[in-house]
Amino acid sequence: MKRIWGGRRLEKLFGKELPPEVPIGETWEVSDRPEAISTITNGPLSGRNLHWLMENHAKDLLGNAPAINGRFPLLVKLIDAAVDLSIQVHPPDAVAEKLKGESKTEAWYIAHADPGAHIYAGLKNDITRKTFETKLRSGTLAECIHCFDVKTGDAMFVPSGRLHSLGGGTVVIEVQQNSDTTYRVFDWNRTDLDGNPRKLHIEQALASIDFNDFEPMLSQTEVIANEPGLFCMESITLAPGDTLDCSGLCVVGVASGKAVLDEIQLHTGNFALVPACVDNAVAQADTKTVLILARPA
Repeated sequence: MKRIWGGRRLEKLFGKELPPEVPIGETWEVSDRPEAISTITNGPLSGRNLHWLMENHAKDLLGNAPAINGRFPLLVKLIDAAVDLSIQVHPPDAVAEKLKGESKTEAWYIAHADPGAHIYAGLKNDITRKTFETKLRSGTLAECIHCFDVKTGDAMFVPSGRLHSLGGGTVVIEVQQNSDTTYRVFDWNRTDLDGNPRKLHIEQALASIDFNDFEPMLSQTEVIANEPGLFCMESITLAPGDTLDCSGLCVVGVASGKAVLDEIQLHTGNFALVPACVDNAVAQADTKTVLILARPA
């Protein structure tokens, strides 16, 4: 998808076919959204799409996992942040309902980081809402946001209500609730690709921000996210020849390396969806490989 902050690294790093000569910010790899629905590419249902599966084989696909508004509960993306994204927030459940939006919690795995790459997450210590609003009016909001360097292999959990932004120089695998509600509170005074000021959502963002969320840490374990009722996301490193049981409802992505999942070859940047009804899905690494596993709750 074309984005003002995007680049061309999804083509270079993952071999994605991109439209020529435009900045591409993200590809939706596992998606059951009206604007982008994933197509099945293997097996007897090849050519059908993910929403068709939800409509006709939801129990086989999901097992006991709940759908979201009749759709597959996760959205998995690759994101190329060539420059800083807007400072933004996603609404918690109660706020989303009032604002007629969708709640969204997400998590990031840094699949590639340029030297000096950074992300923004949470507020700096002791920033009050009053200080925040003063800096927002003066155009110096970045002084309120916790910013820190990241390297390839780092990961961050981003619950709804947490201010955040990917910084320039990062390429991430993002797992999130199936939602597309984002409230931009600050966008570096940029214009869009047509030269118009980008729309901000100040009132909605202020209603959504957790003003007690100070300087969160990067994930310290293989478990990047484990939110009851939402999803679990893990990064697992395999040596050549190692195997991993991916049975049950699971999205399997390759952050680096390559692996075979039940005779399906997966390269860096490839993703596969294992339905809940499959009870013997094993991935085997061909080389040193980092797998990203995501399971709906």
